[in-house]
Amino acid sequence: MKRRTWPRRLLTTIMFLSLLGAAGFGWLALFVAHMEDTVPSPTVNDISTVGTLYGYKGTPYYYDCIIVLGAQVKSIGIPSEALYRRMSLALEYFNAKRAVIIVTGGQGDDEPMAEGDFMYEWMRDNDVPTEFLAVDNTSRNTRENIANARYLMEERDLSRALVVTSDYHLPRALAVCREQGIDAIGAGSLSALDMWWKNHIRETLSWIKYRLGF
Repeated sequence: MKRRTWPRRLLTTIMFLSLLGAAGFGWLALFVAHMEDTVPSPTVNDISTVGTLYGYKGTPYYYDCIIVLGAQVKSIGIPSEALYRRMSLALEYFNAKRAVIIVTGGQGDDEPMAEGDFMYEWMRDNDVPTEFLAVDNTSRNTRENIANARYLMEERDLSRALVVTSDYHLPRALAVCREQGIDAIGAGSLSALDMWWKNHIRETLSWIKYRLGF
């Protein structure tokens, strides 16, 4: 009696394709991570309150506004680690060179308030004058973050943005800026090392969606 081997062959094929797909996705995640190193960014030391070479219009690191992209506000009303790091970095740049801070982010189902509103209050409580603050509290994703920030830039006749977000998110955020016609440079806040794979897997999926037009 001939032994039926096709189930085993099918299982072997499925396992091979699964391993091939996982390897391909892993390579893509590493490529996404490598993109962070290709983004030219000013350091806070490049900027000063009196204006350095980088502080003047027309020079490489000039900006007249700081766009801070939102991250989770925890249910107990405190910022997630990612959000705290983004806000803290934006505040450092503001203290080095005053510019309008545009905080942007809507309210998720598990959040007690909109991310934009939370950041507005945090910045105000950390001595940023309200005349330097603009808020978007409706956006639901990066494309909407940038689109709403662009509208606020146009309202105030601002021309160049410093985009502040997490390091792994910065290349895609700047790609969206280019897509929407915003002249921008970026600064990425360091993300927690123990979250490296989770952040980059999620960001890789987001890049796939972005390239597919979603």
